[in-house]
Amino acid sequence: MESQALLPYFASLLSAIIVGVIAYLFFKTHTDNEEGRRRFLIHKDAQGKILPLRLQAYERVVLLLERIDPNSLLIRIKPTSNDLNKYEDDLIRSIEDEFVHNLTQQIYLSVESWNVTKTTKNTTIQIIRQTAMNEKIETADKLREAVLNHFMGAITPSQKGLLYVKKEIHELF
Repeated sequence: MESQALLPYFASLLSAIIVGVIAYLFFKTHTDNEEGRRRFLIHKDAQGKILPLRLQAYERVVLLLERIDPNSLLIRIKPTSNDLNKYEDDLIRSIEDEFVHNLTQQIYLSVESWNVTKTTKNTTIQIIRQTAMNEKIETADKLREAVLNHFMGAITPSQKGLLYVKKEIHELF
């Protein structure tokens, strides 16, 4: 008899537990959806502010790649004397200065794009150094001529880097 008296209590308790679980799941789903919506809105707002900064960083990197391109670098940096080593140092210093001036742009670029930029810089420096080590090159003017001849009709490291950066920019849209 006592078990029959407890049966309505257990039925009420079971009903309350079921309603509680359903309410918990409903509110959990609702709060998760609201949190997701809030994050989406914050992300959307941030994208509107960050995209112009990213594009500006890409513009700066494009300018860097253009400035360290051997064809424009050798025209812009003329030898002040016939000293081969001084001219080599001037060219490399100019490349390094341009790179250091744009170091902060890496926070807005993809890792791959920044790695391409660093590789372009290092390859350009390496080509200048290798050309300067040639025994036939004795003066600054001959170094300048030899580097220009090296890239005559060839794609420079900067041009390859520019192609990659431009491709990545187009992927943003």
